Amino acid sequence: MSLDADAIVDRRRMRRKLTFWRVAAALVVLVAVGIAGIALTPATGLKPGDTAIARIKVQGVIRGNQDRVEALERLGKSHARAVIVHLDSPGGTTAGSEQLYDALRALQEKKPMVVVVDGLAASGAYIAALASEHIIAHDTSLVGSIGVLFQYPNFTDVLKTIGIKVEEVKSSPLKAAPNGFEPTSPEARAAIEAIVLDSYGWFKGLVKDRRKLDDAQLAKVADGRVFTGRQAVPLRLVDAIGNEKSAIAWLEKEKKVPANTPVRDFSLEPRFSELSFLHVAAYLASWGLQQAGLTAWSQQIQEWGGAQAFERLNLDGLLALWHPSTAN
Repeated sequence: MSLDADAIVDRRRMRRKLTFWRVAAALVVLVAVGIAGIALTPATGLKPGDTAIARIKVQGVIRGNQDRVEALERLGKSHARAVIVHLDSPGGTTAGSEQLYDALRALQEKKPMVVVVDGLAASGAYIAALASEHIIAHDTSLVGSIGVLFQYPNFTDVLKTIGIKVEEVKSSPLKAAPNGFEPTSPEARAAIEAIVLDSYGWFKGLVKDRRKLDDAQLAKVADGRVFTGRQAVPLRLVDAIGNEKSAIAWLEKEKKVPANTPVRDFSLEPRFSELSFLHVAAYLASWGLQQAGLTAWSQQIQEWGGAQAFERLNLDGLLALWHPSTAN
């Protein structure tokens, strides 16, 4: 009996040691991948005294981003000769787009700036493009979508079908209206419409002022549609058809920036905010924890990535955002 007891104790001791080394191995892999990612990720941003042309990229949905504002402020204080902004975005929140526009305008007052529309500069992204005095697009780029949107779901019919009634007590009729749980009242709809039209008026005024359009020209482009680069040139939404080489040529001709000036990437985000190696490291850590039998921790690490992605898609407030309709 004593031999059996000793064997059981030894077996448990071996299991504890095995679990420890499995977890330790997973952590070592995590650290190693992190260090490798740091070493292999090229440093972004201009070096002190660098007089290159800075290339910045604005991609995806635009939201408020103080890190981006501060990065643009640093770029304005750098020795960069000029800035080329590459845009490929459907827009985003009106407040986030306005914030980006203001930051780019402040930068444009310090550095010659050209915008190159790579694929899409619609709605809020076109607001950002307006910060530059010169906009270039490809023939098939899409620009415009001048307008503002406020969307909200209404679950009234669904709630009636399943027999649920949402009751509320509020301080005034327009508090938290519309709320999606009851038909939108005429007063609530009028209040939201006033907000949309006010922001729309601001957007149109910005286009009119920055692109030097008269009322008739503005009316042609401000109905919410998008235009190709070829269409946008005669409509004066963009200045020329071209690419980054065209931007460099314009900088040389109009701003006396030598064409042989090197172009260097300048990141608008913290260096480690979107690095893919972190996702790889998280996966390896999750795998290591699974091997150690710690499945709860493994699932938590996997869910972290999903939660972060969902948070990025969460947009609140008025939208200056374009997307093609999926309705038949």
